Amino acid sequence: MQDTAATRKIAMVTGASAGIGKATALLLAQNGFDLILGARRREALTTVANEARAHGSTVWEGPLDVTDKASATAFVREAAAAMNRIDILVNNAGLARGVTYIAEQDNEDEWQEMLDTNLMGLLRMTRLVVPLMIQNGYGHIVNLGSTAGHDAYAGGSVYCATKFGVRAITSALRQELLGKPIRVTSVDPGMVETDFSRVRYNGDEAKAGAVYAGITPLTAEDIADTIVYAVTRKAHVNLDTIIMRPIQQGPNGTVFRTPSL
Repeated sequence: MQDTAATRKIAMVTGASAGIGKATALLLAQNGFDLILGARRREALTTVANEARAHGSTVWEGPLDVTDKASATAFVREAAAAMNRIDILVNNAGLARGVTYIAEQDNEDEWQEMLDTNLMGLLRMTRLVVPLMIQNGYGHIVNLGSTAGHDAYAGGSVYCATKFGVRAITSALRQELLGKPIRVTSVDPGMVETDFSRVRYNGDEAKAGAVYAGITPLTAEDIADTIVYAVTRKAHVNLDTIIMRPIQQGPNGTVFRTPSL
């Protein structure tokens, strides 16, 4: 991508303070994109923004809680005013919380948090940004799905439901935007070693580490590399769904773990 003010595209990344969001922001910066970055953790977000600026990107950053309508609305409004347009939206903000079976769950807050973040947050950001893309005559929505949106598993009912929902939203949106110059892509990773499992197990490092024991998982940088690939294809090319797994992970939760010595 030619590094000029006339050709530099502007990418908005949600949940940009860590993990896949951070890796995506930094790789986009390295590939000549300017950035709009949002997250709840302001100090960590500023660190990412400064690192992106060191790669030559113009960066607008702001607080963003995708579960909060007022926060999301203000974020998009202020970002669009500051940067003039939004070419790419990476709907990255999301989480899994807990592995409790449905009949054993006595705290619906975990369910509600996943529904509000993974579904309503993604819908909200898309609703706010797509009209601006239509107005500007170009856009690309990248939704972070999961292999959990293709194969459900015990203990992951609600998380899987949200990712099945992301698949449905992505497919419907793609159809709704036919005839408009806007691409829609879902990137659906399997086992990626980030803070994902720490969040799911509420900071329990032993349980989080056991998820990846005996395998070489995907990294945040692997996912970022795929996102950057998708958004840098020719304008008439739409990569609809990209499923990614480490080589040791198969479908339906099957995993080959290297025995420990």
